[in-house]
Amino acid sequence: MKSSLSALRLIGLLEGISYLVLLGIAMPLKYYYDMPNAVKIVGMAHGILFVMYCINLLIVHLKFKWTMGITIGAFIASLVPFGTFYADKKWFRTV
Repeated sequence: MKSSLSALRLIGLLEGISYLVLLGIAMPLKYYYDMPNAVKIVGMAHGILFVMYCINLLIVHLKFKWTMGITIGAFIASLVPFGTFYADKKWFRTV
């Protein structure tokens, strides 16, 4: 039962890191050094991780019977830089 929550925590960590790499490294490489492939590669990885995070969040929501407030908060956190790290500390560890 805890394995889906562990997976959500891991995917959340990876998704958060990929988002920071996308914003902090790949985007400057694209716009300042004319290297658009950086965004293509990191953006694709981030997109896949984001979809995996959302699917896993839904699975955990159903398994642990989370309130909509926690689930929506965890989703919104994935849209903000460093948000998944906050969600992990606030919600994912306390279950």
